[in-house]
Amino acid sequence: MGARKRQMAERLKTEKNSKAIAKLNDCPSSPRKMRLVADMIRGMEVNRAMDILRYSKKEASSKLSKLVKSAINNWEAKNESLRLDEVYLYIKEIFVNQGRTLKRSRPFPRGRMGRIRKRSNHVTVVLDIKTEKTEE
Repeated sequence: MGARKRQMAERLKTEKNSKAIAKLNDCPSSPRKMRLVADMIRGMEVNRAMDILRYSKKEASSKLSKLVKSAINNWEAKNESLRLDEVYLYIKEIFVNQGRTLKRSRPFPRGRMGRIRKRSNHVTVVLDIKTEKTEE
C-alpha cells in the first residue's frame, strides 16, 4: 500500500508542476466584455494567444495579455529545467467570473434618481503542457 501512495503522490506532483495558474481579481470592467476577449484565446498556444491579444483593439486584451505573461512567468519559475521553446504550452482554462458591483446614483429629470452599476470581474488563467503537438 505504501508504494502505491508514493507513486500516486509522485504522479500528482508532476501534474502540478506542468500547470501554472494566474489570477486577476477586481478588474474594473464588466465580465461580459472580458469574456469576449477570453473566448478568443481559449485553448490556444501561448505565443499565438499573445499575438492575438497584442493586435486586438479591445481594452480588455491589454489586461489579459499581462495576465497570460504572469502565468507564463509562474510556469517558468516552477519548471526551471525546461525552456518555453522546448514544450507546447497552451491555455488550458480561462474563465471570467463576476466580481463586486459598485452601486452609484445619478440624477434624472423631474427629481428622480437612476442607479448606475459599475461592474468588475475576476479572471483565472490555467496553462498546461500538451504532450503531442497538434496544429489548430
